[in-house]
Amino acid sequence: MRRRAALGLPLGLALAAPFAAPSARAQSAWPNRPLRWVVAFAAGGAADTAARAVAARAQEIIGQSIVIENRTGGNATIAANAVLQSPADGYSFLIDAANQITNPLLMRDLPFDYRTAFAPVSQVASFPQVIAVRQDFPAATLAEFIAQAKAAPNTISYGTPPAAGMAHLAGELFQRLAGIRLVHAPYRGGADAARDIMAGVIDAVLITSSSIKPPVQSGRARILAVTSAQRAAAYPEAPTLAESGFPGYEMNDWNGLFAAAAVPQPIILRMAAAIAEACRDAGVRSRMDPLGAELIGSTPEGFASWLEAQRPIIARVVREAGITLG
Repeated sequence: MRRRAALGLPLGLALAAPFAAPSARAQSAWPNRPLRWVVAFAAGGAADTAARAVAARAQEIIGQSIVIENRTGGNATIAANAVLQSPADGYSFLIDAANQITNPLLMRDLPFDYRTAFAPVSQVASFPQVIAVRQDFPAATLAEFIAQAKAAPNTISYGTPPAAGMAHLAGELFQRLAGIRLVHAPYRGGADAARDIMAGVIDAVLITSSSIKPPVQSGRARILAVTSAQRAAAYPEAPTLAESGFPGYEMNDWNGLFAAAAVPQPIILRMAAAIAEACRDAGVRSRMDPLGAELIGSTPEGFASWLEAQRPIIARVVREAGITLG
């Protein structure tokens, strides 16, 4: 007791200190084994590509390997559940996107509340999206595409990754503004939609500037427009939707890293700092810039604020466009 008094510790804190020490030591030792980033989308798509590029540099910064694990399905809830069912010790993270906002609007009986179950760590990247058609589709411009869609409603198919993702939202908003109706085909990832447009299985896609690259380079798809406010650096010849008769239109895709809410804040901050440094790295940028990606690397607070600002915008698009998962 005299030792506690000499240290100036109240009795309660003195008794609690030995029990708090192991947790503090665990945080200071983090990371002492490999980490995993569970990606809610298929390998080869925009979210996966950005995650792998950033993780490759982030693992060098934190001194432990980062294993990328693609867990698709359930409209991104399978990946989310995989992270939430893991120990909240800072060794499992989730790469997710707009599903964090749209799933609560569209899915009943979710086993968790996204806003309380997850802690935003860092927004990783933002991606311009494109409207593209298979090479032999009889429309050379967006105006011609719209004209064909008006002449034959509900006959032109278009793929997006996944249902209720940013591409789906962008597609529904475009249809509403253009006064057309297309047949929506949801995919688990952008690479899957790109594969099918190359094979001629679908007429069009609305996917990221990253995912469309293989079909365009192979000559099996043509870009009609981009959804970003400015033309995409990767495809400067492609007009924006804003230029094409839809002023103010802007619907980029994005992805970010999330942790289970119970992960200690010091670990979240260290991971966010590693992502921010990786996003500034010249080597990472040289890999992502040609794909049209904007690397971000925001703070947890900045990412959380951005998400809150997005919620009413996305909710309005979902409501006005009548988007459902049925």
